[in-house]
Amino acid sequence: MPGFTIDKERLQDKTKLFLRVNYTTSIISILFGILCYFLLGITEVVPFPLMAFGILNLINLQYFKIHKKILPTFNFSSILGLISSFIVTLYSGGIHSPFIFMIPIVAFGGFIIINSSRYGKIYLNVIPVLIILIFSQTIPELKITENVIPESSSAVFGLVSVLFSVFILGNTFGKSLLKTYNALYTSKKVMAIQVHEKENLLKEVHHRVKNNLQTVSSLLSLQSRNTESGPMKGLLKGTQNRVIAMAMVHEMLYMRNDISHIEYNSYVQELSEYLIRSIKGIDNNVDLKIDIPDIKLGIDTAIPLGLLINEALTNALKYGIEGEEKGQIHIKLQKDSEKENCYILEIGDNGIGFPETINYKNTKSLGLKLIHNLTRQLRGTIERDASKKGTNYIVKFQEIKQQLAPIE
Repeated sequence: MPGFTIDKERLQDKTKLFLRVNYTTSIISILFGILCYFLLGITEVVPFPLMAFGILNLINLQYFKIHKKILPTFNFSSILGLISSFIVTLYSGGIHSPFIFMIPIVAFGGFIIINSSRYGKIYLNVIPVLIILIFSQTIPELKITENVIPESSSAVFGLVSVLFSVFILGNTFGKSLLKTYNALYTSKKVMAIQVHEKENLLKEVHHRVKNNLQTVSSLLSLQSRNTESGPMKGLLKGTQNRVIAMAMVHEMLYMRNDISHIEYNSYVQELSEYLIRSIKGIDNNVDLKIDIPDIKLGIDTAIPLGLLINEALTNALKYGIEGEEKGQIHIKLQKDSEKENCYILEIGDNGIGFPETINYKNTKSLGLKLIHNLTRQLRGTIERDASKKGTNYIVKFQEIKQQLAPIE
């Protein structure tokens, strides 16, 4: 499994980092203890936890080669490091000791190396406790330790302590953060490439779907030409328009940068002008009014809504506005201020209209049935606006976030 392989590789990297840092730290700690005892004249307390840590930690690391269990090895090293750092800090100046930085470094280093373990968080919580205990030694009533570093050696001891801290800091935080940064940078770069490839693939899919729909439209057009005037010819032309309404959505998706949403104003404008030219001709008396703000809809909403608009406009152009007479078609789409992700579509004409007694249940008109089925598909409601002349609808619907079922 890919995820398991990645986690295993990360654990191996952390184990190698932990072992390498601890081997070097143990040797330096022993050398630091020897330096304190023989060269700096520090013969009390301080050299012994330094050398004890180095020797015991080396034994611990050697024992790891036998049992191969990183967690007990890590815990022993961390606890041993915290105890040694605490003792050295107490007897080298307490809260003013330059060695005090080793306490948070040891704890933070452990947290970074094995941050997936609950032990890492425990070590972080130990830091303030140890610091408070060290600070307590500045209170005369609680003081039980004293600074054993000779005045003549304090500067060199401070220098070596800081260099020791910098070394540990660089080899734990530095390398770990550098690896993390490189991993994040590589991952981000790979993801950017993958996203770009997927966007291109999706654009290609939409392009091919549009081409296939246009092919279907062309076949329907050829069939219509070879069909005598009558119901069948009108049915073929209506089906062709529906196919084109869907093809326009896919065309807009692959031609723009946003491949998940389309600007509905331009889509409705293009679809409406096509239907007017197709049904009424280039020279016509139809006044088209579109009022749609900056609204973008996903494909699962755009296609059924586009088909609904297609049916409403087709009925208006065929039956509402008769022949060459002047007429007006209006389309208004706005967000519903009362409901989130909901919209209100007002669409209609000022033509002759049809009786209130006729509805999608008792009519043989495929257009009316499709309008109501598409409204259901958009999880909306539809009602006629009797206050206006002609045929006018008010459709309230919500944006669909998932793939829709086929129209029944």
